[in-house]
Amino acid sequence: MEFGISDEGKLVYDQVVRFIDEKVIPAESTIAAEAEATANGEDTPTMKALRAEAKSLGLWNLYLPDEEWGAGLSNHDYAVLCEYMGRSQIASRVFNCNAPDTGNAEIIAQFGTERQKEQWLKPLLEGDVRSCFSMTEPDTSGADPTGLRTAAVKDGDEWVINGHKWFTSGAIGARFAIAMVVTNPGGAPHERASMIIVPTDAPGFKIVRPVSVMGHTSGGGHCEIEYNDCRVPLDNLLGPEHGGFMIAQARLGPGRIHHCMRAIGTAERAFEIMCRHANMRESHGSTLGQKQFVQEWIATSRMEIDQARLLTQYAAWKMDTAGKENARQELSMTKVVVPNMMMNVLDRVIQCLGALGVSDDTPVASMWRNGRALRIADGPDEVHKMVIARRELKRFA
Repeated sequence: MEFGISDEGKLVYDQVVRFIDEKVIPAESTIAAEAEATANGEDTPTMKALRAEAKSLGLWNLYLPDEEWGAGLSNHDYAVLCEYMGRSQIASRVFNCNAPDTGNAEIIAQFGTERQKEQWLKPLLEGDVRSCFSMTEPDTSGADPTGLRTAAVKDGDEWVINGHKWFTSGAIGARFAIAMVVTNPGGAPHERASMIIVPTDAPGFKIVRPVSVMGHTSGGGHCEIEYNDCRVPLDNLLGPEHGGFMIAQARLGPGRIHHCMRAIGTAERAFEIMCRHANMRESHGSTLGQKQFVQEWIATSRMEIDQARLLTQYAAWKMDTAGKENARQELSMTKVVVPNMMMNVLDRVIQCLGALGVSDDTPVASMWRNGRALRIADGPDEVHKMVIARRELKRFA
């Protein structure tokens, strides 16, 4: 495995670092205040200005290794870039590298028809529209997508969709959803569902509410959606009919590692905040950094962050060299290790900062609120561990 990134990757990395340090992080509080004042899910004025500048510099769609649609960087190169984006919770949006748009763009590029690419993918990559991904349901186990109930049936030249979804993240202000729906109820468990592109202005598509997550409903929202006789054209089917589970797996592999890359950046920035605070804050006759308890937090956090980074970069490298299919074990391991590492580090940082840590005067509390869901999203820890164990047992059967 090569630990360094390509020469092209280094050039982009230097630009991304400067842009985040000089433009993005200083704008965080302004964008947060602007977002608080609006509930339509649209980019705030400051965010629009940052996105326009980033796009003009070519710091755009960096996640797509396909040169036809993206920047042509390897997954390994992007791992390093994406980690630095994770230092700020708004950075990925600035560079048009935010979920769920990234995953949606990847599967339309891979499975979409020419019409779908023209109508949906190009505006998404230009940054003219946003999208959402509609799979999770409140009445079925999110850990078992083979049990989905939302169904689509053919009626003439249309699909008619009925069902109930939630945690359709980013739905407020999105132009379209990619919905995973049952089209073959009598089929084998992994051949029951299809992916269908649903414009959010389609008849029967209703946003019920943004679900409150730890007291917050801001941004595009984690929305509850009702599909009531929602009608879309038959040619809005994405990929093969009844191939929804296969497409979901293709989508979630890169999505999982992107989340983990950003989580490492989050942990790294929080770690720096802890170390700077420990060097300055005095208590009981010495700085916090001179306390053995705090030194243990710092040492353990440093080791855990570096271990998680190496595993993530290895998974990205294996995706580049052996393909997504052959990196599934590493992706599953990364998805368990990194979110747990991040939450452990954030908990220590909050403890070290004390009352300051649970306030919103630093980004740490927000990092914790937003980060906790990552142990559930894109497959909970327990399912990934089960799959990891089964693969290992199969090797030795």
